[in-house]
This record gives sequence, structure tokens and C-alpha cells, in this order.
Amino acid sequence: MKKIGYYLIFYCLLVPLSLLPMWMLYGISNLISFILQHILKYRVKVVETNLKKSFPNKTEKELKTIKNQFYNHLSDVFIEGLKILTISKTNLIKRYSCQNKEILDKYYQNNQSLIFVSSHHNNWEYMVLSLGMQFPFQAVGVGKRMTNSTFGNLMHKKRTRYGTEVCYSDNVKALIEQKKQEKTPTIFMLLADQSPNDKHKCYWTEFLNQDTPVIFGPENLAKKENYPIIYYRVNKIKRGYYSFELIPLEDKPQETQYGEITLKYLSELEKTIKQAPQYWLWSHKRWKHQRPKSIYQDKFIKK
Repeated sequence: MKKIGYYLIFYCLLVPLSLLPMWMLYGISNLISFILQHILKYRVKVVETNLKKSFPNKTEKELKTIKNQFYNHLSDVFIEGLKILTISKTNLIKRYSCQNKEILDKYYQNNQSLIFVSSHHNNWEYMVLSLGMQFPFQAVGVGKRMTNSTFGNLMHKKRTRYGTEVCYSDNVKALIEQKKQEKTPTIFMLLADQSPNDKHKCYWTEFLNQDTPVIFGPENLAKKENYPIIYYRVNKIKRGYYSFELIPLEDKPQETQYGEITLKYLSELEKTIKQAPQYWLWSHKRWKHQRPKSIYQDKFIKK
């Protein structure tokens, strides 16, 4: 019975809502933003603490402005995530496009697979849905399984309808081997700004003025397969419209030292966040871990 209920919610509520025009959905977003921040007070203390520690030189007024803008954006991301259930290819590409896709031509011509790495900054769901349309490569989004398997399966069908495949951390190795055997140049897309599950199995460094554990997966995968790794920065043009630029981090990962790629990624991410802090996911409990005493300090110092 629960499964039937989930299907009813998905197809009789969420899908019809996603068919509404964007101006109407953004009206709903305005209401959601007010409810989240002022009525439910959704993680307000987490957001305030994260902002204050990340930007110790900003005034209370500046931090409050960023917080207000963040909740507006968070609500928009939710609404835009709803819209992906029915958005057309034409509308999607109009709202989400790459500025410099030509830099990937040499990799495709050499049948070279790549790793894209980025964060929960601006809109990440549009990237998952459109990745297979943006480039001639096979596209794969690597993520975590949803807790609710029924909703997860329904969302999986919607996210992959335009050519992007979605896999999970427990089967990414098998998929890489499959693409190798098929000789299919593939882009593997990863988001790497979450707090690691295990504070002992990650990379520790300073990020946004705080001692921070970082997921080591992208660097580990890049070095294992010797896949060039590219950071993509998403820029918000206006409400509902984005463009992204590709920034190569390393073409020969196996020639780098431990942590070098991760620090390059964090350096670009920090620039991205500082340029538009209101668009990062500040409600995430990013700094819930403390560095274990057994973990040594960085070998590299960011400039």
C-alpha cells in the first residue's frame, strides 16, 4: 500500500505541479522560502554558523543578506528540481548551457574518458539531466541512492530520459570497466563537497577558514584510471537560467602527488563560493567532524 501511495504522490501531485509555467512555480518558491526560513526555521542556526565561520570579516548585515538570498535560492533549487520531471530538451538547454565546450574536443577525438567534479552550488539537477545532451560523450552521473527506493526508482527514470546514465558509488567501478570494454568515451560527473561519512578516510585541509574533511573519491578515481579531471563552475545568469564553464584541473593525474588534485579542486570551489556565496548549500552540516589526532597535516599549502 505504501508503494501505491508513493506512485500517487509522484504522478498525481508532483508531475502535474511540474507542468505549471515557471513564473507560477517561482511564486510557489517565494512562499516556500518564507516558510522554510521564518516558520519552520529550517536549519537556520546551521546556516548562520556556517556563514559566520566561513566569512569572519563580513558584517552582521552582510551575513543576513546572504542568508536571506540563500533561502530564496534553496527554494528555487527545489522548484527547479521539480521542473526536471517534465522539462523539454529545448527548454532545458535554453536554461542550462556550456560556455566553452570546445575544450573537450581533443579528449573526444582521442577516445579519452573524463571526470567532471563540482559542488552543490547553483543548480546541479539540471547538469545531471542535460549532461548527455551537452557533449558527444556518454554521460554518467555518480551519486548516492535515495533512502526511499520507490521514489529513487521514479526519479532515476526521469533523470536519465535524455541520455545521462546514473550510477552509485557501489557500482561505479563495474560501469567504468564496462565503458572501457565498449571503448566508449565517457564523462563521469561527481559532486565532492559533502561531508565524508568517515573522518579517517578523507583528506583534511583548510577550506573557507575552517579545518575541513574532504571526500577523496574524485582524486582517487582520476589517479586509478588516469582520467583527466575537470572542474565545472556554474554561474547564475538570472532566475532559472544558468551557464557553466569548464576548468581543467589535471590532464595526467598519475603524475601528481597525494592531495594535489583535491587542493586544486578546493581552490576553484572556494573562488566559486566567494564570488556568489548565496548559491552554495549552507544548510548542509559540512563541518560536523573534527580532525582525528592521528591525521597528519597537509603537505600542500594553497596560494
